[in-house]
Amino acid sequence: MADVLFVEYPKCTTCKKAKKWLDEHGVSYTDRHIVEDNPTADELAAWHERSGLAVRRFFNTSGMLYRERNIKAVLDAGVSDREAYELLAENGMLVKRPIVVGPDFVLVGFREDAWADALL
Repeated sequence: MADVLFVEYPKCTTCKKAKKWLDEHGVSYTDRHIVEDNPTADELAAWHERSGLAVRRFFNTSGMLYRERNIKAVLDAGVSDREAYELLAENGMLVKRPIVVGPDFVLVGFREDAWADALL
């Protein structure tokens, strides 16, 4: 398997579990701290396109910042994809994690079956 980009928040338990899974399955990756090196709007746009997911799936809906800023109401009021990317690019804590970026796919969140399908 080619080297993938693993975007994570190191204190996140799901990210720790996902990283352990990558290590146990011999998947090589480049680690990226989502807060210290937050994805740009352009990166998010490219990842969204490759993921096949709705842009809302890129938001960390269980995060404190998401709730504090009432992002759900903002999204429900209607924003363009570009506006969503700009919003996500403001703070890594708004972005759902972990994210695995491969040459022709993007996985958002850790679902072992989907990761196995894409990475093994």
